Amino acid sequence: MKRSYAGSMDSWGARKKSPTSTYYYESKQTGEEPLTRIRDLFTCRYAYGRAAESVKLSEKGQDFLAFSLNEDVCRFVLCDGVGLSYRGDVASRLLGQGLMEWLENQEELSSASLERKLKELSLEADRELRDLSVDSATPKLLREVLEEKQRMGSEAMYICGRIELPTRFRRKGRLWLAWQGDSRVRLWHKQTELTSLFGDHFRTAERWSSRIGPVGGKPHVYSSRLDHESEYRLQLYSDGLNDLDAVMEHIPDEQVQVLMNALHTDGLEDDASFLEFMW
Repeated sequence: MKRSYAGSMDSWGARKKSPTSTYYYESKQTGEEPLTRIRDLFTCRYAYGRAAESVKLSEKGQDFLAFSLNEDVCRFVLCDGVGLSYRGDVASRLLGQGLMEWLENQEELSSASLERKLKELSLEADRELRDLSVDSATPKLLREVLEEKQRMGSEAMYICGRIELPTRFRRKGRLWLAWQGDSRVRLWHKQTELTSLFGDHFRTAERWSSRIGPVGGKPHVYSSRLDHESEYRLQLYSDGLNDLDAVMEHIPDEQVQVLMNALHTDGLEDDASFLEFMW
């Protein structure tokens, strides 16, 4: 789902917008989104793809991707539903939509307020997931397995954040990030990668549960001031794009799309979400 105002698209989906325009994107989970580039105060690239097996079976993707651009402020979330849990696609969507709303309305971001929100979202998600009935036509043994998974709840990993650029009214900008799980978040400044600033805190055992909120520890949070320097690049992607792990340089649009198409493996082996901001 995309909502935007003003501007025109280039051959890769770039939208050149007026300084007062806004842009909102939310993945549908039922289809693919080819690489799209947006140019404004932020330059943004994003793409979304389901695993080949999900496409073949017409199943929803377990990833959820959303972001909003509003002049000098950007908000974003990437969620990866845990495949073996019950309805990981629903969990990632509920978590992602809830975090986007929180990033929009929470003026002062902090670890404590995020943890409260994650627990609040678990209560809401648990109610909704319990209302999803298992198809009565499902074979008995499989139905019992699914019902047990339903009782255990659903889980998702996530990365979320907000970028506030410096302006004449905001002398210092801010980059704020939070995450649990093994999805990737990387940062460069003037061609130098700064990802080590986030520490070694990307673990599969850490996630969000629809039953109890954060699992495996508290959310990891990174916050820093942004001055008026430019040439920053922030990149997020789910583990379906782990081929990017060894790539340090900026990748052209066409090459990102090649990775999303994954023709060498007859399609993606796992759901893949890609999101990048440059300013």
